[in-house]
Amino acid sequence: MVGVTELGYLGFGVSDMAAWREYASKVMGLEVFDEGESDRFYIRMDYQHHRITVHNSGTDDLDYAGWRVAGPEEFDQMLRQLDDAGVKYTRGTEAECEERSVLDLVKFLDPGDNPTEIYHGPRIDFHKPFHPGRGMHGRFLTGQQGLGHIILRQFDTDKAYRFYIDVLGTRGNVAYHLPIPQIGIVAKPIFLHCNDRDHSVAFLGGPSPKRINHLMIEVDNIDDIGMTHDIVRDLKIPVTVALGKHANDQMLTFYSANPSGWSFEYGGIGRNASHQSEYYGFDMWGHNNDSPGYGLDINFRYDWSNLLKK
Repeated sequence: MVGVTELGYLGFGVSDMAAWREYASKVMGLEVFDEGESDRFYIRMDYQHHRITVHNSGTDDLDYAGWRVAGPEEFDQMLRQLDDAGVKYTRGTEAECEERSVLDLVKFLDPGDNPTEIYHGPRIDFHKPFHPGRGMHGRFLTGQQGLGHIILRQFDTDKAYRFYIDVLGTRGNVAYHLPIPQIGIVAKPIFLHCNDRDHSVAFLGGPSPKRINHLMIEVDNIDDIGMTHDIVRDLKIPVTVALGKHANDQMLTFYSANPSGWSFEYGGIGRNASHQSEYYGFDMWGHNNDSPGYGLDINFRYDWSNLLKK
């Protein structure tokens, strides 16, 4: 069996291309460019040709997620694993491979009907240094850990867990037991990793209007986290989850609303995957739900109000 090695690229459908260009470059500090197409632009984070393609499709949602395998032999083995699991897939055309800037790809739906792609051989432009859209103190942390992590909608989290473990070769387990008193349940999101990043994908069960809940991008300098937080606040962009520190990856992060109405998580200074099963009841501190309605209406923070009460 082979497994995916990183979350390598994403495609987003949007309805406001101009707002996305500004948010990606001036707010998040990502490099934005196009190659003459009117229906898309690309986002860079490192030497890879691109990590994100923004399509003028109007979906305001995730259009596809690309998972890398090591090479052509692993790609062929992954096709056999998909066949054995009864997954219907379509081989990428030459034009689609060129658009994604990869050597080969295959497309299918995961158990939650999220468009998913497996590929190998991304184009790496070592001759073209990364240029952030605005000043940065450090850099985005990608490399063998991929572009970050995504949280996806799944209709059946157990089925999705088995697919990502048994077919795609990821690892992990439930990492939080989070009480949601307003509806009387305990949320148990599932976090999975495929490299040293604590998680590259996680699942939320239940109804959701969008496939994607949020994308996390990581930086290696705490001052970039603080500066980006200031930029978001000064521009009056909704902070969907306030600054705080997660228990699982121990990242210092905050979440903000992007122009499509879902969230980008921005942060860093955390730890690698433990490669062992753990679970947590709350985050270390912070992460208040400051702006409800973005699919993150969960109590991450422990309530210390009874600390001084007898």
